[in-house]
Amino acid sequence: MLQPKRSKYRRAQKGKMKGNAQRGNQLAFGSFGIKALEQCWITGRQIEAARQAVTRHMKREGQLWIRVFPDKPITKKPAEVRMGKGKGAPEGFVVPVTPGRILIEAEGVPYAIAKEALRLGAQKLPITTKFVVRRDYVE
Repeated sequence: MLQPKRSKYRRAQKGKMKGNAQRGNQLAFGSFGIKALEQCWITGRQIEAARQAVTRHMKREGQLWIRVFPDKPITKKPAEVRMGKGKGAPEGFVVPVTPGRILIEAEGVPYAIAKEALRLGAQKLPITTKFVVRRDYVE
């Protein structure tokens, strides 16, 4: 499961996810990718599930890049605990994703295989995504 080795603070504030992605919104490494169309928090488990689905369909050919990393700690209070008494204990790590963000990129496989592999990976994520292809790609 993806998580940082060290973090400066154990707990983080929620923050706002308004607007579109200003960075990480272009294909940088591969010819194919999936782009987020909604905003949400994506957990390390969800990223790992998507990665496994994509690599399994690509039969470990080509190359894969995960463009997001969960480095924001999320806290949770135990069940049936009264309000107050401070912030809960750290539960896991997430990455805040805004619309336009490239999540996964692939390279080195035919168009049809890449499209199906990334579709299977996108099913593991809690948001709607879009399959994108590099502008100068030729089959």
